Amino acid sequence: MIRLVLFLGVLLVLALGLAEVADTPGHVVLQVGDTEFRVSLITGIGVIAALTLALMVGWTLLRLLLRLPSLIGLANRMRRQARGQQAVGRGLIAVGTGDTRLAQRHAQEAERLLGHEPLALLLRAQAAQLAGDPRGAETAFRAMLERADTASLGLRGLYIEAMRKGDAAEALRLAEAALARAPDSAWPNEAMLGFRAASGDWKGAIAIVDQSVSRRLIGRAEGRRSRAILLAAAARAVVETSPDEALALALDALRAEPGLVPAAVVAARRLSARGDYARAARILETAWKTGPHPDLSEAYLGVRPGDSALDRLKRARTLRRLAPHARESRFAVARAALDAREFTDAREALESLALEKPTARACLMMAELEELESGNQGLVRAWLARASRAPRDPAWVADGVVADEWAPVSPVTGRIGAFEWRDPPQASETHLRARIDADRFDPAPAIPAAPAEAAVRSGIMPDPDPIPGQVPPEKGVPAKDMAGNSAAGATILEVEAPPAPDASPAETQPPAEMAEAPGPLPVFDPFRPVNADDPGPEPGPAPAKTGFRLFGG
Repeated sequence: MIRLVLFLGVLLVLALGLAEVADTPGHVVLQVGDTEFRVSLITGIGVIAALTLALMVGWTLLRLLLRLPSLIGLANRMRRQARGQQAVGRGLIAVGTGDTRLAQRHAQEAERLLGHEPLALLLRAQAAQLAGDPRGAETAFRAMLERADTASLGLRGLYIEAMRKGDAAEALRLAEAALARAPDSAWPNEAMLGFRAASGDWKGAIAIVDQSVSRRLIGRAEGRRSRAILLAAAARAVVETSPDEALALALDALRAEPGLVPAAVVAARRLSARGDYARAARILETAWKTGPHPDLSEAYLGVRPGDSALDRLKRARTLRRLAPHARESRFAVARAALDAREFTDAREALESLALEKPTARACLMMAELEELESGNQGLVRAWLARASRAPRDPAWVADGVVADEWAPVSPVTGRIGAFEWRDPPQASETHLRARIDADRFDPAPAIPAAPAEAAVRSGIMPDPDPIPGQVPPEKGVPAKDMAGNSAAGATILEVEAPPAPDASPAETQPPAEMAEAPGPLPVFDPFRPVNADDPGPEPGPAPAKTGFRLFGG
């Protein structure tokens, strides 16, 4: 609306100006030699305007004719660039889909049309990497170093190729060059951090972490955790050569991460060596509340050298009060109770562990308990057998690697703080076997049979004579009387038919092989796998039987 008002205002001013000029008397005289041209003022102004317009049009046409070759070249370059950009786009799509042949063809076309343009070089390098041509990729990345805008990308690509070849020295040189060129870039700092940590230069790695945090390349929380892990690693490295420095580094790490197990263990042991038992115990208790761990319990039980086994058991009970629902609390109590020969406490802790999750560690400690308490070698062997196929206990795991001890850096990816205390990868059938074993093992004590019943089962006493008028019960089927009522606690059995009246004594006597004294009874093993297809021992010659059941049975 404002523009329309301004436009109308300009038209109004021009119209008023022309009207004023037309009403103004006067004329314009143009004399050429003896010839004189005289026109009105308005006509002279119009002629001058027309000549000016004609000169402008002529000059424009002349410039167009003079620049026609360059314009044609510019149009060709624009057309080639458009085709090259199209080739780059299609090539990147081919790289993304994994079409090696199409990616290489578009890379060649883009390089022909665009030359050493950044996108063309990038497509060439990616196509070479996709085709497995490291030499071609390195050539493309080295060409990027000649341009200021692609030098960082070239260094990054050459670094990746060096890491793929396993050339650590060349990769380190490229990372240092990239860090000097672009200190605020994330990948050179990360690469240098990995190299420093892998070489054990913990102080250099800590300096890089601090630099990354100050430049906001990583968050403060991540930087604090990485710094604590590196400090703990540095403390462990100098604990033998410089105990005071190790203590200072461990305490510095615990200020950032109070639950860091390696730092807590180093600090507690150094304080215990100095005689500061209370402070060492407080550090371990704080770490235990954050996450119970076997190293913490071991250090806590031995925080005061020379303590008796009962004193260690008291400390283990303190740990259980701090984390009553943790498995490691029960493991600590069981270990201390075994050392103190308090078998009741040890069995209470271990049986709950075995029922909850019978891991290899729990089964081995149960075997140790049986060995120390009763010396029952059968149970010891049974628990050792269960331990061989039980699920594995938690361990330090990083990127699929299971380690016996904590490490600050992953051996696979070089990532700081990759190791975690958790269940290691296990075969799927391990849990099934453990569940079957747990279901098969009934820890509840069996109810002892009556003396007479036990004697009958063992074969020492014969079966009692049946009461006249009562049918002997069979195992597994409820017995009923003549009226069809169930007899509580009785079962129906198949009984042997009495010999016929006319049978001879020789026919009524059992065979000779049956008259032999029975051998020892097999011992029932609750841990032995049961084969459902096993028919059992071969039956001998069976006497004649009368299989009858009461009605309603």
